[in-house]
Amino acid sequence: MIQNPIKWPNDARCAVAITFDMDTDSILHVADPKTADTKICSASWLRYDTIAIPRLLKMYERYQIKQTFFIPGWTAEHYAETVNSIVEAGHEIALHGYLHEKPNTLSAQEEEYWFMRGFNAIRSVTGVQPRGFRAPNYRFSKHTLNYLVREQFLYDSSLMGDDVPYVIEGGRGSLIELPTEWVMDDWPQYTYNSEIGYTMQPNSPDRAMAVYLAEFEAAWEYGGLWISVWHPFVSGRLARCSRIDKMIQYMIEKGSVWFATLGEIASYVNDSIDGGRYVPRREKLPYYNGPTEALNLCK
Repeated sequence: MIQNPIKWPNDARCAVAITFDMDTDSILHVADPKTADTKICSASWLRYDTIAIPRLLKMYERYQIKQTFFIPGWTAEHYAETVNSIVEAGHEIALHGYLHEKPNTLSAQEEEYWFMRGFNAIRSVTGVQPRGFRAPNYRFSKHTLNYLVREQFLYDSSLMGDDVPYVIEGGRGSLIELPTEWVMDDWPQYTYNSEIGYTMQPNSPDRAMAVYLAEFEAAWEYGGLWISVWHPFVSGRLARCSRIDKMIQYMIEKGSVWFATLGEIASYVNDSIDGGRYVPRREKLPYYNGPTEALNLCK
């Protein structure tokens, strides 16, 4: 099923990264900047991150696992105490833009400005230089890879092109891509907020977990990479977080699972490549330099 599976450490059948994007109310200011200050209920919904993060950290501590949190620079500046509690617990902090802006809607200059502002904010608040990146809303642009390579990032986790790690290459260099997929996001499963235009039908934790565990079972059987893209204010709520706890128990009992941060996974992949133990698939970016010429036929 996977043509070029990587051999995971200690003969693990798959690698698991339960990653969280701590957006907090940054997304409210992007969604409706002129009236964000009036949306008190929505802000309280998003600020639940401050309740969920301590809960998640205690859960991880019980199982003695370390994971990755993607954080916008604005969020780090406004919730420094919560963000630094993640660092102090030994987890990885990775970059998630500045104000959850969408990179591929910006000019190259605008994207670079916000990228560097987020990058510097994370370093300033935590004292940690982020090595990983996830584009807000997965909106990786034609220019994103250049900024990641220039600032010596180790990996990206925005794209969806494989079941195992691969390499993305651009004009300035390359790095490891740790792919995920929309089905691994909690947004389609749980998110409802009519005030900012999200009106999906929320699923029960068991129904959502059936989707996530189907992906896990396939990754475990075929040697894949399982990366969740969850949000503390969404999946960190009581019933959902309780179900995640049971999920971790199940994975541990099943055995042969490598729980790791994305930084650890990317470093292991690089070491495997350098040691000749893994030959990853490589993709050149961007895929296209402009609109397809076929559009001219439609005029």
